[in-house]
Amino acid sequence: MELHADFSQRAAVHTDATDWVASPMPGVARKMLDRIGDEVARATSVVRYAPGSHFSAHTHGGGEEFLVLEGVFQDEHGDYPEGWYVRNPPHTSHTPGSNAGCIILVKLWQFAPSDTHQVRLAAGSVTPVADPARPHVLVQTLHRDARESVRIETWAANQEIVHAPAGGMELFVLDGAFSESGEHFRRWSWLRLPAGAPLHARTGAAGARLWVKEGHLAQVPQNSPQFAAT
Repeated sequence: MELHADFSQRAAVHTDATDWVASPMPGVARKMLDRIGDEVARATSVVRYAPGSHFSAHTHGGGEEFLVLEGVFQDEHGDYPEGWYVRNPPHTSHTPGSNAGCIILVKLWQFAPSDTHQVRLAAGSVTPVADPARPHVLVQTLHRDARESVRIETWAANQEIVHAPAGGMELFVLDGAFSESGEHFRRWSWLRLPAGAPLHARTGAAGARLWVKEGHLAQVPQNSPQFAAT
């Protein structure tokens, strides 16, 4: 399966206008944002766990990164309420699920092979810092390395937000809204800008809070077996 698989192109999904699609595991459904592969895939998705649902134990050959959007995600390593950010490097394993139910934003098979850095972090514990290069933007850094930056950004209301991302970027709206290229992005909308594409957005009266990932698209992923191998 291929969905928004040309990473040299802008892509957008408004999840409130798409349907949940059942996964092979009962009680677990998803809304796909981009994907290369079938059940083992390079993928970005919003995943919903019904109360009491669990996946079988498995290993993430290409790594897993997720942000809890609602509820409490759980595995044998702990409980992760709304706002927690987790990075499980390649070849780590767990048995995920949720007793109460949850929704997460998750990315699979998108780690550099050499990335072994584990992160388990409550975004709310990170102090917002003003971005000196971008007025009206506060930043909470969740992860940074030579390849990419992952952060929560808060954009002030009724402002122009201009940025020239290094190596492309993805934005996922957590709260509020913004407009870009004549398109309106509201809560749980997703935008991917390829390397070399600038961001020129405008917030509305409520401003916006977003999950942002930058730099990881400097090398455009290819439709390769490496994204569909365990």
